[in-house]
Amino acid sequence: MVYARVFLNEYANRVLNVIKAQFGFNDKSKALNKFIELHGEEVLGREAKEEYVKKIIGLEKEHFKRYGRRKMGLQELNALCGVK
Repeated sequence: MVYARVFLNEYANRVLNVIKAQFGFNDKSKALNKFIELHGEEVLGREAKEEYVKKIIGLEKEHFKRYGRRKMGLQELNALCGVK
């Protein structure tokens, strides 16, 4: 656990008080943790699960077996996208 002393402006203090009341917390540190839990993903993003990474690596290997490092021509790309 990390201890931090924070200085809040009036608006941030009001937001934390609302979260504190909304979830029934008894202190602002729990409210701040909840706020970060709810909105932290927007800033930091989630880590990919190991299963997902293995699946993507498998798809990549399958693609290279089938197509190698062949590049798509502009005409192929246009046909794929439906552009004339």
